[in-house]
Amino acid sequence: METLIPSRLSTLGHPERLAIFRLLMRRYPDRVPAGELAGALGHKPSTLSAYLAALMQAGLVTQERTGTSLRYSVSMTEVRRTFDYLLLDCCRGRPGLCGPVSLPAPGNGGAAPGRRHRVLFLCTGNSARSIFAEAILRKEAGDRFEAFSAGTHPRAAPHPFALDLLRQTGHDIAGLRSKPLSEFQVPEAPAFDFVFTVCNQAANEDCPAWPGHPVSAHWGVPDPALAQGGEAERRLAFHQAYGALANRIKAFAALPVATLDRTAIQRGLDDLAHDESGNTP
Repeated sequence: METLIPSRLSTLGHPERLAIFRLLMRRYPDRVPAGELAGALGHKPSTLSAYLAALMQAGLVTQERTGTSLRYSVSMTEVRRTFDYLLLDCCRGRPGLCGPVSLPAPGNGGAAPGRRHRVLFLCTGNSARSIFAEAILRKEAGDRFEAFSAGTHPRAAPHPFALDLLRQTGHDIAGLRSKPLSEFQVPEAPAFDFVFTVCNQAANEDCPAWPGHPVSAHWGVPDPALAQGGEAERRLAFHQAYGALANRIKAFAALPVATLDRTAIQRGLDDLAHDESGNTP
């Protein structure tokens, strides 16, 4: 490990390679196609290939072939080993030196006793997926969680098919609206305990770090608003997106977050990204 550390630090010292690494960390546990990485970061295929080769040589990124597509993911085991080595070597048996880097579990660190955990769901348009997630969590665990949603490039209003489906499934749609992420980035905005991205495009964007470092996870779901075909096929896409999110949110609501530490919570949320087929959409 000692011989790998200089190589890994040097590799991440390059701003473009660091940008790729950070995007893959935001998308973890996804395996992201090379074409999507190139499009998100504006790289030519040959340039991206060189950057990825360096990250793989350093052991920080892994490659997997799926059909004709090459997909990439962070090697979380090696990332953790790298961080562990740096922290343990720095602390030299004096954990108090590294105490400030330890993050509290959600809701700890001064939160009022009994306060509901605040959860933000992000997607691009805030017209379907994040609206679904907000409504589902309110219905499933509104006594323990406050749910919010926003879009990085919000539509004018929630999609009519999304609102129809929420009505049919017994949700209260009063107050649901499409709103920009910037609404939650002002000083008076609520502090969040959890932030979830529910679309790949939103996760690919390099958003500023959230105050308080909430637990985050990526639960990518295909955008039903982009479905093709007749009305029946398009409505089916909304049902599928709703079902995928409902499964994850119900499992999330069942987690005993008040009794788990941050590492256990994060592991549980990452596991939910694979709850349907063993791979994220």
